[in-house]
Amino acid sequence: MIGRYRSILASILALVMVFLVSCGTATATKPPTYTSVQLEQIQDYQSRLGVFRNRMTELETFIGNRDWNNVRSLIHGPLGQLRQDMGYISRQLLPKDQKAALQGARDVFGHLEAIDAAGDTGNLEVAFANYREALKDFDAFTALLPATGSN
Repeated sequence: MIGRYRSILASILALVMVFLVSCGTATATKPPTYTSVQLEQIQDYQSRLGVFRNRMTELETFIGNRDWNNVRSLIHGPLGQLRQDMGYISRQLLPKDQKAALQGARDVFGHLEAIDAAGDTGNLEVAFANYREALKDFDAFTALLPATGSN
């Protein structure tokens, strides 16, 4: 007899729980978006990244000519600021894109460091392979950036 009351009581409690859950309203959360200030900052950095992208193409000529001094100068000189800028812009992105952007920035610099190391040994093939990968990773990084209207 008590067993039957328990099953009836459990059924009633289950119905009450279903009713309470179905009557509750889910709070609609707005997906994160960029503020106008963030978009303006990102747009400013996108134009800088375009300049850096053009400077990166100079590496191809220097590598092809085995001009390792200019390769090193370009990587440690003008492209040295690129690391800081890519890190900054990565932190301005939406949380869902930040991890991929930071990894992309690390990848670009890993390839640039490998180009520099290949220059120390005069290894043309390794330098060109890392150059191509650096450009590919750089372009993947910029694809993560939001459209700001200037592109």
